[in-house]
Amino acid sequence: MKRLSFLFLPALLAGCTATTPTPRPAPIVNAPPPTGLDRVLGQDARALQLLFGVPDLDVREAQARKLQYAGPICVLDAYLYPPAQGREPIVRYLDARTPAGEDFDRASCIAALSRRVEAR
Repeated sequence: MKRLSFLFLPALLAGCTATTPTPRPAPIVNAPPPTGLDRVLGQDARALQLLFGVPDLDVREAQARKLQYAGPICVLDAYLYPPAQGREPIVRYLDARTPAGEDFDRASCIAALSRRVEAR
């Protein structure tokens, strides 16, 4: 009987091998904005004028402000809101589209508009 148990012992031990768990990627919390958007998001109106030049449209409503920059390939709307009462409004949202009104990649629009002649 002892001899029989020695035959099964290696088989039993083979089934007990430790496995290393597959690492899971950490969840993304507060991911930074995609490349290019960080040049505009969180900036105030002065910083936008340094980057893009004089806006093509400047609309104010209550404490909100919309600055629009138009170029040959895209139009960028930057919406500025104060982060707290009495603070300078900063860009909280961006929208980009083609001059025909179709959606356009915001980061690509920022890159294109920052190269405008008026921005220099």
